Amino acid sequence: MKSNQGLIFSVEKANRKIHVEKEFAAPLEKVWDAFAKEDQISQWFAPKPWKVESKDFNFAEGGRWLFAMVGPEGEKHWSVSKFISIDPLKGYVASDAFSDDQGNINEQFPQSTWHADFVDKGDSTLYRVDLVFDSEDDLNANLEMGFQEGFTVCLNQLEEQLA
Repeated sequence: MKSNQGLIFSVEKANRKIHVEKEFAAPLEKVWDAFAKEDQISQWFAPKPWKVESKDFNFAEGGRWLFAMVGPEGEKHWSVSKFISIDPLKGYVASDAFSDDQGNINEQFPQSTWHADFVDKGDSTLYRVDLVFDSEDDLNANLEMGFQEGFTVCLNQLEEQLA
């Protein structure tokens, strides 16, 4: 298992926020494409042995990504990300929620807004994201479902993909 060197994961319960940072030894355009192109994000966004199955991917303001994380037994957990704003090669804001296979949000699960930015550092790129939740209960539920462990695995898979 890869070390989590260079990964920062912090929780600010009072602000209902999770902050994640990871620096990748890859140029900005390559890291950006790993988030902005369906054929690339689907390779790393689910912790193995799970995989991503996209039903709809439109990385544009007002667009969405409707996808399922598919488990080894074929079970599917659907999610929808709606892209609120995109500043190419700099960052994006997206709402994120569990859903059904049509993109109807499941209100039983926590929802968040992702504020992501990408910093060009020459030979590397710093990815930073803040996940903001409506309530501290939603933040806690997200953590209890294993977000930190799962997203850490995914970011390490992205690091391998970019190498």
